[in-house]
This record gives sequence, structure tokens and C-alpha cells, in this order.
Amino acid sequence: MNTTLLAAPLFATLKNQPSDSLLELIQLFRADPRAEKIDLGVGVYKDEQGRTPVMAAVKQAESALLSAQESKSYLGTAGDMGFVDALIAVVFGEARRGDRSLSGLQTPGGTGALRLAAELLNRARPGVTVWVGSPTWINHFPIFQDAGLKISEYKYFDRDTQSLTFTALRKALETAQTGDVVLLHAGCHNPTGADLSADQWREIAALCAERSLLPLIDMAYQGLGHGLEDDADALRNLLSVVPDALIAYSCNKNFALYRDRVGALFYQCADETRRERLRGNLIHLARTLWSMPPDHGAAVVRLILNDAALTQVWTDELATMRGRVRNLRAALAMAHPGLSFLTRQNGLFSTLPLSPEQVLDLRTTHGIYMASSGRVNLAGLATAQVPALAKALKPFL
Repeated sequence: MNTTLLAAPLFATLKNQPSDSLLELIQLFRADPRAEKIDLGVGVYKDEQGRTPVMAAVKQAESALLSAQESKSYLGTAGDMGFVDALIAVVFGEARRGDRSLSGLQTPGGTGALRLAAELLNRARPGVTVWVGSPTWINHFPIFQDAGLKISEYKYFDRDTQSLTFTALRKALETAQTGDVVLLHAGCHNPTGADLSADQWREIAALCAERSLLPLIDMAYQGLGHGLEDDADALRNLLSVVPDALIAYSCNKNFALYRDRVGALFYQCADETRRERLRGNLIHLARTLWSMPPDHGAAVVRLILNDAALTQVWTDELATMRGRVRNLRAALAMAHPGLSFLTRQNGLFSTLPLSPEQVLDLRTTHGIYMASSGRVNLAGLATAQVPALAKALKPFL
């Protein structure tokens, strides 16, 4: 026994962890006194006034909930199953409601869904390999690693050419072993905005089925790319080919419920015996992770999706959000020919081919804030700021 360790104060053995660069960026932006500063760092939707407003459909649903809700008692570890059922129609199509091979449970945001999936995978096969394209959402790596999974990286995107490296993705899947997991973004790829084509999705689906690979789909931006139905096509086609899959879903962006942490983990499993065992393990794991998920945001989404009028209000608002981001992409491409690639990408994010030194220069000289990787949240931009941003970028692109 190491007596030195035992003699030390308990927390003295902890190692320092790297600070969160995004949180630091937020603080730097807030402290910057320049009126013309531009925030392209924080990953939330903003309107032309720089606000992240509560959606009108959400306000109406909250009002109805306030007057009708009679209890704050627990719903159970699986959460609001009415919410889960309503989402199935949106994500997978109305025809899959009642399909016994597909089900899910509520989670605290998409992050909770990813962590629950990771814990399930490690319980099923300790240290199983997850294939992850790089770059990806910065939190994917720690979520999987802390759950005990092994990560194999491949190059997904070339910043210099602003193009997918699909050959590397295909080679990775051809190298993967039976039972390995493949992480895929359903659309509006974070951080590049570069999505797979329909033909590429079909090829991935065929490889997953042929090699018995398990797709883990991260779907965080449905409706913010091309529309609710269009953004779900690739996922639905994939699920028609593979027998088993996990889908981590977030309502935080398309319902603007960021702080309410609204998500779900769905699973498709063709075999009934394995499906029941899978659900039992998910319930057990969720019980140890958060016991019961938060109710409010999920109840709001359920009310919206179960009311035709509210659903219409929500989809109209979502179309406005999507249109604003697409208009900003087009405006930047027109203002700067070197940004023409933005119109080929989808969602809130793109990754500009800038060095950390150039990013720092933009921040210092022009008050333009973005991640050191060059990732930008285009929804952080006001239309009136497009010329200034394009001009600032000209020396570098």
C-alpha cells in the first residue's frame, strides 16, 4: 500500500484540468468595451438584435402548462413518454409510431443522451471502439473516453479545401471490426457545416450493415439545415438498412430550450429479446446517472407537438431561424469570394481555414471573437456586420 498517497489530503491527488476555452472566450467578449465587436463563438442561435429569444410556441406552451399542470411529482426514470412518442413522429416519421423495434427515453439534453449511450456501450462491450471523424464536436471525445470507450479517429474534413474527406471515412469503416461503433452527425455538422450527401449516406449504411457496425447518430440540429423532413431523410434511410442503431437527439437548438436541457436517446433493435434487455439496462444506467430527467422542457415540447396550431407556430419560427442563417451564408459569400464555400454548408457552424494566430489577430484588431480552431457560429452575426467581417477576413482568405 502506498502510505504517501494515504497521508496526502484526498483531493491533493487530483490533476489540473484544462480550462474550457469557449467559456474563456465568452468572458473575453463580455469584457471587450468595443461597440463594434462581433461574437461568433457561442454556439446558440441569435436573432438580428443579438438575442436568443424564447420561441413564441414555447411561450404559449408554457402558459398552458402553468395553468393545467397539477403536480410536480416524478415521472419515472424514462421521463415523459408522451414527449418521446411525439418526437418519434418528427424524427423518424409518423409511420414509425407504434413500431416496436424503435423506442427511447428522455435525457437531460443531447449530451445526456450521448453519455447514456456511451455507458450502455461500455457495459455491453467494455472498451469498445468508437470511430469518430475529426474535427467533431469538442465534447464527443471526453464523453466517450470518460465512459471507458476507445476512440479511433479518421479525417472527416479538410479545412484548406473546405471539403469532406470521404475516402478516409470509407477506409475507416472498411478497417473497423465487427461490433465497432460509428459516430455520425445527422446533419448541420458541428463544427464544419459540411454534411454527407445522400449517396454517401447510402454507402455508409451499406458498409455498416455489411460489417455489422453499430451507428451512433448525433442529431442536434433537425430543422436548421434544409427543413424538418429533409434533415431527417439520411437518418431514416440509414435505419431502413441497419438492424440496430442508437440516436442521441437534442431539442435544445430547434426549440431554443438550451437551459432546460431537453433530449432523448432512441434505439432501434430488431430482436425483441435483446431490445427488452437493452431498455432494462438503459433504465438502470439512467437511474444511476440522473435518476429522473427534468420535466419542464420535455412537457413544453410534448404540448407543442401534440397541438396542430402550436406545431405550425413552431415550424414557422424554425423556418425563420433557418432562413436567417442561410441568408447570412449567402451574404458573406457575396461580400467575399473566398467565403463561397459557406453556401455549400449547413446549420449554424463553419470552420474557417485560419490559424490560431490569425484568429487572435482578428480578436485583437477587430473585436471579432471565434474559437481558436476557426469555428464560427454564423447565427452570432447581424446582417449589418457582414461587410465588416468580410473586410477583416480579406488578408487571410
